[in-house]
Amino acid sequence: MALNDLVKNALEIGKAMGVTLKYLTQTPVTVEYPNEPVSLYPRFRGRHELRRYENGMERCIGCMLCEAACPTGAIYVDAAENDPANPTSPGERYAKVYEINLLRCVFCGDCEEACPTEAIVLGHEFAMANYDRHDFILNKQTLLNPGMPNVVIRPD
Repeated sequence: MALNDLVKNALEIGKAMGVTLKYLTQTPVTVEYPNEPVSLYPRFRGRHELRRYENGMERCIGCMLCEAACPTGAIYVDAAENDPANPTSPGERYAKVYEINLLRCVFCGDCEEACPTEAIVLGHEFAMANYDRHDFILNKQTLLNPGMPNVVIRPD
């Protein structure tokens, strides 16, 4: 029996070495972020962004539908009346205060679906680490100026 076990164990070691040699010739899957861009799917839901129209006006009309649609209450919108001489958005109102608490957000996308003007979108920024809890509350200025994430959108 000992010889039979020795042969069986040697075959198992040979199989394991075969798997190791197979993957030894392939390129690694690891991405050296932030030196190399990360490949994300097009439907990835990352950090929120507030969008503008081409003429620079804000898309948000202060309807607060995103706040009502949020299941965790992570969004706070305070609407104000637009100044007719210098409007902020094309509607009668605009969002004077727009805040998103990322500590409460579950990135479900309900705010994006509820918005009638497509003002709020979930972008592709995924590196959201901070040292202070207050940095996880995104204000209107931060949301309007999101920056460019270091990502590549891969095909579906």
